[in-house]
Amino acid sequence: MTKLKVGVAGAGVFGNYHAQKAAASARADLTGIFDVDLGRAERLAETFGARGFDDYAAFLEGCDAVVIAVPATWHESLSRQAIEANRHVLVEKPLALSGVAARDLADEAAARGRILQVGHQERFVAKAMGVLAIEEVPLLVESVRSGPPAPGGRAGDVSVIWDLMIHDLDLAAMLLGREFTGVEATGRRVHSPHIDEAEAVFTYASGGKAKLRASRAAEIRERTMRVVYPSGEIDIDFLTRKLKNTTPYEVRVDIAADLPDPLGAADEGFYAACLGLARSPVPAHGTVAAVAMAEAAEAAVLAGVD
Repeated sequence: MTKLKVGVAGAGVFGNYHAQKAAASARADLTGIFDVDLGRAERLAETFGARGFDDYAAFLEGCDAVVIAVPATWHESLSRQAIEANRHVLVEKPLALSGVAARDLADEAAARGRILQVGHQERFVAKAMGVLAIEEVPLLVESVRSGPPAPGGRAGDVSVIWDLMIHDLDLAAMLLGREFTGVEATGRRVHSPHIDEAEAVFTYASGGKAKLRASRAAEIRERTMRVVYPSGEIDIDFLTRKLKNTTPYEVRVDIAADLPDPLGAADEGFYAACLGLARSPVPAHGTVAAVAMAEAAEAAVLAGVD
């Protein structure tokens, strides 16, 4: 096989992005768009000369691989159906809404010899910056990811922990280890039935901590990360591209030339893995830790919220 037949599940904003990547790739043929709203699926599909579906089983029949870009509450069920149909899957984060379900999906895909990749694009950014190449274990990882509500209530089916904090949970797991020893978390509802602002502190066997804050009810956007090592610290403002680095390690924020399109890099990595040309850049088993952390943080927040 030299080209992959790719279908995109979800005709919203991210489904559109993924459809564009598949249509432009030399390694993929975009065959179909699935959405529960058939009209929306057909309108997006027509843009790329593909076919629209509201029948998921029929949609899967024409695919070798599927990109799942639907609301998070449907990630697990659509991924499972695709894997059981022996399709490769790239699913947007989070993989599932429980650690047990995430691991079960990863195990099932591996047992069937299928690629199951998760859309943690922030890994590509951290890698390009040089952060993931540092072997010294941090004492502290501190992050802020906040901004105004998303237009149209996007991602309103889950809390801000699953929507935004999940990115930093994944990075914290990569930097501090996948097994945490404790979590304390607080949060509040602001404009949705779910938690819209949350803070979580995780402890690890190494003695390190992760302090993470996320909000989708802030007046202004903020995206920062501070990583403290025994040898120094790295402070990054991702929006202003400002960097303070007192460690002996080389880290940079000007990565546009090397990584102009993180989403495109993730999708191309997925196609290559499905075609047997490379390993998946974000394999599912490596993302289970972030799901388990999100699940624990969510439980801790809800325990303290009326």
